[in-house]
Amino acid sequence: MSRAHRRNCRHFAAQFRDGFAHDSGQSHSVGAPSSARLDARRAEDGAPTSAGDVAIDTRRAMTPSAEQDLRWMRHALALAERAAGEGEVPVGAIVVRDGDVLGEGWNRPIAAQDPTAHAEIQALRAAAQRAGNYRLPGAELYVTLEPCAMCAGAIVHARIARVIYGAADPKGGACGSVFDLLPSDSRFNHRTECTGGVFAQVAGALLREFFAAKRAKS
Repeated sequence: MSRAHRRNCRHFAAQFRDGFAHDSGQSHSVGAPSSARLDARRAEDGAPTSAGDVAIDTRRAMTPSAEQDLRWMRHALALAERAAGEGEVPVGAIVVRDGDVLGEGWNRPIAAQDPTAHAEIQALRAAAQRAGNYRLPGAELYVTLEPCAMCAGAIVHARIARVIYGAADPKGGACGSVFDLLPSDSRFNHRTECTGGVFAQVAGALLREFFAAKRAKS
């Protein structure tokens, strides 16, 4: 892992040290637009978000790759909202290859009574079933929260080409925040690239709102 990537990971992690992790929680209302949802809408128009971050204006010159990253991360954020509505920690993920969604998922460990049912695992399972192969070469995985060690291992086994995540996870992230598993290095037999911080403020705000609502009910 390059020094620059480590520095970026530590920077993203520091932004969210006040708090969240993959854990269980009670349901909270998503009937009214949350500030995270409003931020996502503002971000689509390149407007400043309530978290103080100025989103990228997609109407200006951008690389096709950057435009696609924003597009698919919005999709993942919508899935994270779905998880929140089901009382799960709001994390969403999708697997994309050649411009098509192969699989999508959101956190479901409580509903599924399955400790492995993180959003990334759900999306990988759906993608593998659709592709008819447990390996997904050339595919990219978008997730709203930095993958944990379990999910990073599954991502490498699935031969995912690139991971794009939103908020850093300072309590268990495996992309440099806590563990250095992604981007994968020569210790693995597959190279997975990694990009972090796409709509990080929006994804982080959604998590903070969830846990604030959970604490208020306790």
